[in-house]
Amino acid sequence: MDVQELLAADAGLPLGRRRAEVLDLLRAAHAPLGVQDVADRVDLHANSARFHLDALVEAGLAARTPRARSTPGRPSMVYQAVDGGAAAAGPRHFRLLAEMLTSLVAGMLPDPGQAATQAGREWGRYLTEQPAPYQRLSAAEAIVRLTATLEDIGFAPQAPDGEAPPSVLRLRQCPFREVAEGHQDVVCALHLGLMQGALAQMRAPVTADRLEPFAEPSLCLAHLEVRP
Repeated sequence: MDVQELLAADAGLPLGRRRAEVLDLLRAAHAPLGVQDVADRVDLHANSARFHLDALVEAGLAARTPRARSTPGRPSMVYQAVDGGAAAAGPRHFRLLAEMLTSLVAGMLPDPGQAATQAGREWGRYLTEQPAPYQRLSAAEAIVRLTATLEDIGFAPQAPDGEAPPSVLRLRQCPFREVAEGHQDVVCALHLGLMQGALAQMRAPVTADRLEPFAEPSLCLAHLEVRP
């Protein structure tokens, strides 16, 4: 793929259901909203809400400003939709950036797959709410939460009917498919680590054992293993 194709690939890029919900909320609000405001209204973990809000800012669809305060201390940030959206802020070429960074990891690190897996684990922990102290989730409960996290990011996950807890999650959409097709060793390792980190953050009795990329043209399979 040449540079012009990479630049064009971001045109009309869909936001995904959760990010579109966050944007709709900002547009309907009469005043800027904080991260926790958005998290509560869209039923997201605060870190996931911040992840989507910051992505909207980077896409030129929202603005981030410090919240006004009358007492000393670091102000929190609030967000509001931008009139005119990305067209007013100029084009964004995240596909090209993703290709650049992925090729850097693949070409420069001695073990790119391991590095990507570890990065995915850290982000999986960051995007996942930890249970209360001494709370123990069952494998089925943890997989429901994992499925919600993957849905938020845009994987369109689906568990097989009649299997509880499921041993496989069907990922019917890859939000980074075009990059993954050229760098499976990095992108798919990152996604596997993301699931492992999320389950570890939940202290779940289940782990993501392996990821089977493109088992079908538009389908990846995440294989789960329940631990004793």
